[in-house]
Amino acid sequence: MHDPYVLPDDLPVPQDDGGAAHLPGLAIPHVPLASTAGGTVDLAAVPGTVVVFAYPRTGRPGVALPEGWDEIPGARGCTPHTLGYRDLHPEFVALGATVFGLSTQDSAYQRELAQRLDVPFGILSDEHLALTHALHLPTMDVHGMTLIKRLAWIARDGVIERVFYPVFPPDRNAVVVLDALRKRGRSSSDEGARP
Repeated sequence: MHDPYVLPDDLPVPQDDGGAAHLPGLAIPHVPLASTAGGTVDLAAVPGTVVVFAYPRTGRPGVALPEGWDEIPGARGCTPHTLGYRDLHPEFVALGATVFGLSTQDSAYQRELAQRLDVPFGILSDEHLALTHALHLPTMDVHGMTLIKRLAWIARDGVIERVFYPVFPPDRNAVVVLDALRKRGRSSSDEGARP
């Protein structure tokens, strides 16, 4: 059985297929999504800085992965991806960012993960692919499941500013996004200090 907390050394590296090139500058459509934190979240209506990291699907300890999962570039690593954001969540909050995870798994499945990993932010379910289709997010079809390819974005007041795609390795994505937020903050401070 696989260990969802550990990334194998020989994972294939995903290549940029251009599937997220259209996202920067897009206004997020109003789509309410079930959240593991309770209720629904409309990402378009969340004010300020929002970080969303999307992933194909998390596994569970002791449960087999879909056949061939490790051979699909960018598929493996959803649990380490989530753990990266969990561990750095206080630093995102300190920068004024609201963090959400996003996948096409149903909310009940996501709640098990959120409880098991003690995730302090909401994970959003797009099980009906409403947001995925509205934003034309890059997807992959695996064993009859339509899954979001791993990516992340920074939005401000409902508009996507920056996209991180492809994401590899997944366990480092939170560090990369946090660094981008810090640099953005420094740039804004520098601009504000100019006469």
